[in-house]
Amino acid sequence: MDQTASGNNRASGSSGAGRPRRRRIWPWILGVFAVAIILLVALWDWDWFIPLVDSRASSALGHKVTMQHLHVRLGRTTVVTADGVRVDNPEGFPADQPLAQIDHLGISVAVMSYIRNQVIDIPLINVDHPVIDALAHQDGSANWTMKSQSGSSSSSASKPPRLGLLRIHDGHVHVVDPKLRTDMNLQVHTAGYRDPDGGHIVVTADGTYAHQPITGRFIGGALLTLQDRGRPYPVDLHVANGPTHVSLEGEIDQPLTFGGARLKLVFTGPDMALLLPLTGVPIPHTPPFKVTGNLDYQNRRIVFDKFHGTVGSSDLEGRIAGDAQSKVPDIKADLSSQRVDLNDLAGFIGGTPGTAKTGNVQQKQEIAASKTSGNILPDQKFSVPKLRAANVHLTYRGEHIENKYVPLDNIVVAMDIVDGHITLHPLDFKVGTGSIDSNLDLQPSGEDLRTKADVKFRHVDLSRILQATHAFHGDGVLGGQADITTTGSSVASMLGNGNGGVTMVISGNGDISALLHDIAGLEVGNAILSALGLPNRASLRCFIADMPLHDGILSMKTFLLQTSEARSIGRGTIDLKNQTLDYSLTTRSSHFSIGSLPGPINVTGKLGSPSIRPGAEVVARAGAAVGLGVLLVPLAILPTIQLGVGEGACTDALQKTEAAPAAPPPAAVPVHRRHGPQRKAG
Repeated sequence: MDQTASGNNRASGSSGAGRPRRRRIWPWILGVFAVAIILLVALWDWDWFIPLVDSRASSALGHKVTMQHLHVRLGRTTVVTADGVRVDNPEGFPADQPLAQIDHLGISVAVMSYIRNQVIDIPLINVDHPVIDALAHQDGSANWTMKSQSGSSSSSASKPPRLGLLRIHDGHVHVVDPKLRTDMNLQVHTAGYRDPDGGHIVVTADGTYAHQPITGRFIGGALLTLQDRGRPYPVDLHVANGPTHVSLEGEIDQPLTFGGARLKLVFTGPDMALLLPLTGVPIPHTPPFKVTGNLDYQNRRIVFDKFHGTVGSSDLEGRIAGDAQSKVPDIKADLSSQRVDLNDLAGFIGGTPGTAKTGNVQQKQEIAASKTSGNILPDQKFSVPKLRAANVHLTYRGEHIENKYVPLDNIVVAMDIVDGHITLHPLDFKVGTGSIDSNLDLQPSGEDLRTKADVKFRHVDLSRILQATHAFHGDGVLGGQADITTTGSSVASMLGNGNGGVTMVISGNGDISALLHDIAGLEVGNAILSALGLPNRASLRCFIADMPLHDGILSMKTFLLQTSEARSIGRGTIDLKNQTLDYSLTTRSSHFSIGSLPGPINVTGKLGSPSIRPGAEVVARAGAAVGLGVLLVPLAILPTIQLGVGEGACTDALQKTEAAPAAPPPAAVPVHRRHGPQRKAG
């Protein structure tokens, strides 16, 4: 029994001796853990994570991204700050010059928002002194192009981050693009952080764009406003690109998805063709302009609506809409003018627009040079690449043509340009109670345009035509047809290569100023009497002009003007290729006449500055009259006597013209005329 007790005592003693030893180990373990935590806190460096962050950022951007230091301030709103951020250029661009550098990039993240709602909430992005060098090559490659990453379907399905304030301090952007002939500097910063709307971003620009000096200033809303669907994004933009000025002011609804806009857009400048770099749409040359309207975004189309303004001395208003998503811009324009000067539209046919009063400096010089050269046909080449740069569907109506020397009253145009193929159906002019109706088709062929033109003269009012001369008067109705087939790169080259013909006829009742014939026949005495109104009219029997066109040479198969007083016959050619004419007009009195010097009047030289001289017969008769007048005054009238040629030439000439006209009537094929401005009655 004693042995058992002593054994139990030894067992209990040995057990008690072991417990104190185990209690002494735990403090050591806890101490080591505490020291480790203290050492970790003391020695912790967020820079250890830089390689991981660099790798993720490089993969996301497709550019090598590095940073010098990384700082994290933990809390309900955790702030991550990267110092010395650098984004390198891709291959093919300078390796020693980065795409972007940022002194300090700070991002605040609301951790609890992600825990509760699985939404990344970034209340603040702070960018200190960002510097971006945006470079592009002539082939269109650019260093700012980001490579798309595959395998992002899961991230794309997640909710987009919620962005708050964006603060930019002392930002600089340098853009160089030789293809756009651009080298400009942008200064970027944000201001007004304490404003209720979160402040605004300010961008100023200076440099060259499209080889023209450019300056600009943009003031936009805060970054927070971009994602707020209930708050419109304010825009205030002013740009001067060379002599062209653009301003855009207003608001954009849901700018990230283009929900709509209320913007006022103003264009001013010396020539609308200079808008190409700013709009991306080729526009023909125009005289100085100013246009104001509303810019909006509707059904995936950019709309310039309710605009009005002036182009040269013409007014202009209407609506233009363009598809912002198509590869080739698709533009629909509905334009009109109450008063239009056709000189302002000359750029649409390759001419110099405007006049010596309304054109810009260069246009005034070109107008003066054309007068000196004597050439009148537009010779500026149409650019097929520019024609293919946009598909255009345009309607235009000019209610009243303002030009006292042009016998046209209004203009109606419906034009389509699709892949460079131009159709005008119609191009019509009203002339008094009649009209000149045209349909044209121009198909690209290399650098040229294969052209077919069909022109009809319908009940053209002769009095309206003569009214434009401000010297002659008359009444009658003219009808006819012109058909031209040609190939060329300008209006001048098209007419210089043209084939076809022109036929015009006035037959029936009418009258015409006798002075027109008297001057052509040099009836000295009668011209004076006609100028005094005694007599001032002659009955019009017929006018026939039948002129075939072959390789740009317009010849006079028939040219007859028969009145009760005289008959005028024209002969010769008009060379449209060289823009010269060699023409003669002979007028004979229909009845016995004294005081006339009959014979041809020769019209030669350039179309714009012809030389008008009497022919040899007129000179001989005049010389004989002068000589006889010296010897015996009554004999001086003998060379001026005409016995008269009668009035019976019209019937024969009409029959010949109707049998084989230079411009035969086209086959009865209905002409498709799409919706557009229609001619008003009367």
